[in-house]
Amino acid sequence: MAIPDWPINERPREKLLQKGVATLSDTELLAIFLRTGTIGKSAVDLARELLSHFGSLTNVFAASQDSFCQLPGMGIAKYAQLQAVLEMARRALGEELKSGNAMNSPELVRDFLRLSLAHKQHEVFIGIFLDAKNHTIAVEELFSGTLTQTSVYPREVIKRALYHNAAAMIFAHNHPSGVAEPSHADKILTQSLKQALAMVEIKVLDHFIVGNGTAMSFAEHDLI
Repeated sequence: MAIPDWPINERPREKLLQKGVATLSDTELLAIFLRTGTIGKSAVDLARELLSHFGSLTNVFAASQDSFCQLPGMGIAKYAQLQAVLEMARRALGEELKSGNAMNSPELVRDFLRLSLAHKQHEVFIGIFLDAKNHTIAVEELFSGTLTQTSVYPREVIKRALYHNAAAMIFAHNHPSGVAEPSHADKILTQSLKQALAMVEIKVLDHFIVGNGTAMSFAEHDLI
């Protein structure tokens, strides 16, 4: 049955307008994004198939152009729309992050990092540069590596921190494996960066490990 033939209170768009966006399931949200179905399949059917194929919204967002477009009912136009929506969300979160105190909004930081890093297929290390009031000055990708490791040089981090006149920093990197747990090497690196930056009176406030759908905080686990 086509969505226009459904009872009004069961249609995703009408449900969103009447009850709020938070009441919609992942499938219903994707269906609104897709807008139309194909012959014999509604947008909800296509959304359900997308989630079934990729396993989660996070994996849908991280899908490559080829893997997304090869599915029935998908194509380059929908892939481009999805990437545009994700980039708008990243930029909106980035603007919000720059306008407030990063340490007062840990969920905002976590959401920004998840959208920025969770889809990466290789390891990326980024720095968030903060002023004395913990307002964000800049966000930079500092290093990138292979699927398993990245080389991070404290001297280069210090140079960028001094360039931005930062008073503090938050670090983050992704685990392409999807497991948001710090390795022994991650812990050693964090302490190395903390000690190096302390020499120029710059604090390291946190280090996040980003995996599938989550971001683990060193500070919350007393690891920093």
